[in-house]
Amino acid sequence: MRTFRTVLEQRIWERRLTLEEFVEEAELYAREHREPGTLGLRHLQRLVAGRRSADEPLGQVKASTARLLENMFGSTVEVLLSPPMEGSSGGSSVGISAHPGLAGAFEWLDGAAGWLSGSSAAKVSAGLKLADVGVLQGQRALRGRISRRQIADAVRRYYRVNDTFGVRGLGLDVETSVFTRSEWGGLGLPLDADNERLTLVQGDAAAPVLSAGCAEAAVQRLVMAAALDVRFANLPLYRLAEIDVSARGIGGAVDVGSFVEYALTMDLLEAELTDAVVSGSRALNPLRDKYLPDMDAVLDVAGRVCAGGVLSLVAIARPADPFRGAADYALIVQTRSDQVVNAAGKLAVIPKGFHQPLTDPRADVRIGATLRRELEEELFGRGDVDVTAGASRVASPMHPGRWSAPMRWLEDEAGRMRTECTGFGLNLVSGNYEFATLVVIEDEGFWPLFGGQLEANWEASGLTLYSSLDGELITDLVKKEAWSNEGLFALLQGLRRLREVGSSRVKLPSFEVSGL
Repeated sequence: MRTFRTVLEQRIWERRLTLEEFVEEAELYAREHREPGTLGLRHLQRLVAGRRSADEPLGQVKASTARLLENMFGSTVEVLLSPPMEGSSGGSSVGISAHPGLAGAFEWLDGAAGWLSGSSAAKVSAGLKLADVGVLQGQRALRGRISRRQIADAVRRYYRVNDTFGVRGLGLDVETSVFTRSEWGGLGLPLDADNERLTLVQGDAAAPVLSAGCAEAAVQRLVMAAALDVRFANLPLYRLAEIDVSARGIGGAVDVGSFVEYALTMDLLEAELTDAVVSGSRALNPLRDKYLPDMDAVLDVAGRVCAGGVLSLVAIARPADPFRGAADYALIVQTRSDQVVNAAGKLAVIPKGFHQPLTDPRADVRIGATLRRELEEELFGRGDVDVTAGASRVASPMHPGRWSAPMRWLEDEAGRMRTECTGFGLNLVSGNYEFATLVVIEDEGFWPLFGGQLEANWEASGLTLYSSLDGELITDLVKKEAWSNEGLFALLQGLRRLREVGSSRVKLPSFEVSGL
């Protein structure tokens, strides 16, 4: 059983490199990414040992060398030079056979990287045997401590933009990573056939070809997903090909791609960015340089993998209550669980889901279809519409005959529930398109009947209710740094619209929107 002195030594061994070969790789990496750091063989020998040759403490590592190692491995130099946690030399007990959802990822990655069939599975299996779950949990915890503002500031610096979505008001000065335009914001578009004109087109995208560095990052993503029990499934996903959003309606086109392609390319950018913030490095990010290098690439949605999300602020009318007070709306906020692919541990509105088809790709393209499915799954207890649980044998999962009791009650009478698109934007973190929406349950009879049955699924670790009459608490909520950028974007767009339509049930903070 091999014993490693430092995490750095373990990580080099995982790459199947000798120290001499790693020095050459580091030199090539520094040259390609314009990093000033250097790394000689004798220096590396001391670093992997964690001690000087005379068994003296290693001392402080030169800043440029630390940045070089941190950018190559996506971990802080303190983590890299620390001893692996006890039990890491024996490997992780987690095997890829326990994660059948990764099978589609292995097949896709072998093809995109130009590897022989089975290579990805072998690499991930080897990585899992050596993975120190404690180190990976620590890395995830470090990422989770990075605030929403730090992420927003980092991408704004990278793209040299100042006009991302934000708000200013009494006690408020908030900016997000979401790029938007004046015609994309301040909407109150009912999600119906008159306003939803997105169409499905047959995509003709070229087969992806990954560089060695991108393929290695994808392998590490799969190792972490398996070791930390992140849910991962190769599912169809809508990709944006064209967009036209304004007060006139939602137009444009999408094609169908795969979740795996997104997860192993564009979705890697968030972790890379967060690790750069953790390390304090402002060096160029190699994956971002490859996949989303400038604002032209951000706006060229047809020329890249542009996956999307639908997020909703849900406002449920409640009758007056002797303990709570006057009639109001209950606003629901979730804390994301550690099992989700992105925004783990962050605050978000609920529901929050990918824009993707169930069984009818052309009909499911409507934003309202995704929103209703996510309501059923994330709040109304419909586990059979959870696409991560495996393939469904149901021909029409959202057929009215299968609706939950809350959804059936809402749809039984016109006017009980109103769904609107409140805004649209492109998230500079990973290039995602974000549809901010608002669900208003106007009939206060819903709360006595079903309020006690609302329960989040596995994607949330907890829910918090806020009253639409409590402007002080909601102002504090908006200022929390634990928000995901896209979640805060949807919250703010929803609050803005609710102030316009909520009448006496609402005493929300007023704010001025920026970045439109």
